[in-house]
Amino acid sequence: MLKDFYSQFRTLWTVFRHTFTKADTVQYPEQKPALSPRYRGRIVLTRDPDGEERCVACNLCAVACPVDCIALQKTQDEHGRWYPEFFRINFSRCIYCGFCEEACPTYAIQLTPDTEMGEYDRRNMVYEKEHLLIDGTGKYHDYNFYRVAGKSVGGKDKGEAENEAPPVDVRSLLP
Repeated sequence: MLKDFYSQFRTLWTVFRHTFTKADTVQYPEQKPALSPRYRGRIVLTRDPDGEERCVACNLCAVACPVDCIALQKTQDEHGRWYPEFFRINFSRCIYCGFCEEACPTYAIQLTPDTEMGEYDRRNMVYEKEHLLIDGTGKYHDYNFYRVAGKSVGGKDKGEAENEAPPVDVRSLLP
């Protein structure tokens, strides 16, 4: 009996002690929660420093996606540069795992810390390229796939395009 009384007293003491402490809850719409820098939220498509689309429609993101929520179709412009004719992500299926971002060789797909993606209709959760494409470069400001990859674009040889370093003969670097 004494043991039961002590247990009840300890419970009431704990409740009394926590009555005067500050609450840990956050009033969400007014106060945004503190998110980790590694938080994975809304997916966006970025542009390279020249303002062109970074996506070269390699389809690696769609292959890496475990729930198959990414669909795209490759096409080519008049300069020989590949880009997606359409790029579609079904966010009602997406699990925000980040595999698409890791698989992308051009850093075109990036996950942002945006959390507000609620919709009343599931059909509104399918985003097209126009909705995903942003004007900025995202996390990687100076990266341009066509400058780094050494791929000739627009009928010019490697190293002849604007702001592109000439190719290096690796055999000349050997001792």
